[in-house]
Amino acid sequence: MPWLWRRSLCLVRPLRYYTTASGRPAVELRPYQESCLDACVEALQTGSTRIGVSLPTGSGKTTVFISLLSRLPPPASAPEANRSLVIVNSVELAQQTADQAKRLFPEWTVEIEQGKHHASGTADLTVATFQTLLRSLRLDKFRAQYMKALIVDEAHHAAAPSYRHILSHFNADIKNPDKDFEPPTPSQHPVPIVGFSATFSRHDGLALGSVFERIVYHRDFLDMIKEQWLCNVRFTTVRANIDLSNVTINSHSGEFNPTSLAHVVNTDVVNELVVRTWLDKAADRKSTLIFCVNIAHVVKLTAAFRDAGIDARYLHSGTPAAERKALVENFKGGQYPVLINCAVLTEGADIPNIDCVIVARPTRSQNVFAQMIGRGMRLSPDTGKVDCRIIDFVDLHERAAGVISAPTLFGLDPSELGEDETIETIEQRMVTLEAENDIDDMPVNDTTSRSIPTPKSVTYVDYDDPFVLLDQASGDPNIRKLSRNAWVCCGEGVYILECLGKGYVRVELAKDEKEAQYHAHYTPPTLPQGTAYMLKISPFRRSKRILSAEKLAEAIRGCDTYVQNKVLPGKLAVGLRRTSKWRWEPATEAQKQFVLKRWKARKALASLDDYSRKVLSSDQDLKVMKKGEAANIITRLKHGAQARHEKRQRALAKAALSAAKEATRRTRQIVKVGILPVA
Repeated sequence: MPWLWRRSLCLVRPLRYYTTASGRPAVELRPYQESCLDACVEALQTGSTRIGVSLPTGSGKTTVFISLLSRLPPPASAPEANRSLVIVNSVELAQQTADQAKRLFPEWTVEIEQGKHHASGTADLTVATFQTLLRSLRLDKFRAQYMKALIVDEAHHAAAPSYRHILSHFNADIKNPDKDFEPPTPSQHPVPIVGFSATFSRHDGLALGSVFERIVYHRDFLDMIKEQWLCNVRFTTVRANIDLSNVTINSHSGEFNPTSLAHVVNTDVVNELVVRTWLDKAADRKSTLIFCVNIAHVVKLTAAFRDAGIDARYLHSGTPAAERKALVENFKGGQYPVLINCAVLTEGADIPNIDCVIVARPTRSQNVFAQMIGRGMRLSPDTGKVDCRIIDFVDLHERAAGVISAPTLFGLDPSELGEDETIETIEQRMVTLEAENDIDDMPVNDTTSRSIPTPKSVTYVDYDDPFVLLDQASGDPNIRKLSRNAWVCCGEGVYILECLGKGYVRVELAKDEKEAQYHAHYTPPTLPQGTAYMLKISPFRRSKRILSAEKLAEAIRGCDTYVQNKVLPGKLAVGLRRTSKWRWEPATEAQKQFVLKRWKARKALASLDDYSRKVLSSDQDLKVMKKGEAANIITRLKHGAQARHEKRQRALAKAALSAAKEATRRTRQIVKVGILPVA
């Protein structure tokens, strides 16, 4: 019955001020907060019951959703539905939210449902942790028929099964992950579910559209900084020799596995680099928050700071609640300059005086990175805070793909960001880069190009495939420019010249040696191949090096001379040429059967496009095949061309799959107002 909601909401006129029982204004909302509330109310008026709001860290999300609850009256069909529930994901957030609600609306009854705190279920506002609500006895006290609205803080978690287990009790449109779930008796009104988050996206593939219908309001942190609702930021990206290429990645979340990442990051060298960077760039900062990979990293980095004479303290998931509270309060009070943590203060930490954030743990999640740097963006004029310095560390050689850093947030390469960049200087770089790209994209004023028609299709031929029939199946059309002999390419810089039963010459790219890049070997025959096959011995003797050369052309010419003088002297060498008469005769039956057998056994199949027409694909191709083509295919097969090609195809397929996954992951991190995809 959405119309009942629309009717009741229309009776309420949005106000900028909220008045407490004492008659004093509780809070004056900022313009963007007013716009956000207007968007939420309008969406509920039009019939939406599951909406999302994206506001950056430090924008006052708690104030916004508490104010929203004050504007929502009970629906006309259920005047007794005057209670609200806020779901958070930590003890600290529960206490912060409850305290803020009491400050804004002291006439409300506010309770907490968490651990030892047991709410009555009848308060005007109850703040509960999702961990506690997973227990049926704790969840059952909150009945949908008495709820006028439900708020989900840090709503990017809402698609997780644990959250859907809770939310499905209040809204039948949200699917419970439990197959045996029996929905409670439906209420007479739809309970609006409103999610708030600074990073309204997920990097693990779970669709937020399974919980929320659409995002009704989005505000970017860059706009907030420009409008001075968040503090100014100075970025410093440190490029160091941090090789992340071998760090394992969680296949579900797409994030680095902490244990594997710690092996690279939690070292004496890297920890010393973090300390030295802080001394060079942030020693004058009053309150620095540092993010680490795991507990061992927290402890070791804290020790490195203390060894340098810096009063650094740490907390983690194992820190007792009372000690954690004291550490945070003392840090807020400026009693020590450096607080190091791991996955505790990433979300919900309200510490406005933070004026430096060090990201000492590389991440592939834009959400996590934005949450970490957002801890330092709150305004704090009372503590003399002017701006916040963000320091992160990237690999000097960029050996791992998908790593999020300050430059990548703005679409820049890590090498394009200096040591002391502000939002203004970064934007100027972006403008310059866009201008350069526009120049590169401008058409060239060349009169000769006017006569060239636009191609309708482009076909790429993979010459590494040994069954490609172009250029007599040589494997490399460029080899004809270097020699008139029938050289074939077998992939990865390997070239073979068959010497008409007198052995073969092999030119190979030397990958380890710097001086001579190409080595050539001649392998003479032992016995005729048929005899050797019957005796089950190799038909070739041990190969011998005949030359080394810096360039392929030099190696090919040298080998041609060697063969003409030492292997096939005189007129015999004519048979090696690509234009030899025998190469244009029909292939023998034995050649055809060998090629056909290997073709059927191949693992990498040609795709069904124009390229497939150039690849051996039918008996008709075998019927018209020439001896030269068959000989080249057989030579390439015997010297490993097919194995190299299949290896390359697997690598390309793996790279393509990885790129597709990365593109999908990046797409999921884009937040904009509109309907959310369900899958």
